[in-house]
Amino acid sequence: MAIIQNLWNRILEWFEDRQSRAELVRGFNRSAKEAFVAGVVPVMLEASIVRGDPSYRHMYSKMFDSGFRIKAFAGRQLSKQEIKIIGETILANDVLVRRMVVLGWDTLQIHCDVGNYGCQWRLFDLIRIGNS
Repeated sequence: MAIIQNLWNRILEWFEDRQSRAELVRGFNRSAKEAFVAGVVPVMLEASIVRGDPSYRHMYSKMFDSGFRIKAFAGRQLSKQEIKIIGETILANDVLVRRMVVLGWDTLQIHCDVGNYGCQWRLFDLIRIGNS
C-alpha cells in the first residue's frame, strides 16, 4: 500500500509542477503582450517550453523540456547585444529566476524571429543561494 501511495504522490506532484510551469509561461506571455501594446517594450516577446542544454542540468531539472525560450518578434535580426539586454532584463528578476529553477528549467534561451542565432544562460548559476 505504501508503494502505491508513494507512486500516487509522485504522479500528483508531476501534474502540479506541469500546471505551474504552464501557468508561468501563460502569465509571462500575457504580461509581455500587455507591455508591447502599452509601448513599454519595442518588441513582442513570447515564451515557450523547449529542450534545454543537457550540460546545464541541476537537481531540479525536468527530464525533458528543461529550456525556457523567449522569442523576440522584431521583424529583423537583433544584434547579440540586443538579445543579451533582453536576457539580462529577465535575469534581473530574482524571484522569476528562482521560480524557473524550482519548476525544473535549467536553460534560458533568447532568440529573435529573424536569423539563426540567440543566447542562452545556465539558470542555476544565476540564483543567489545564501549570501552570495
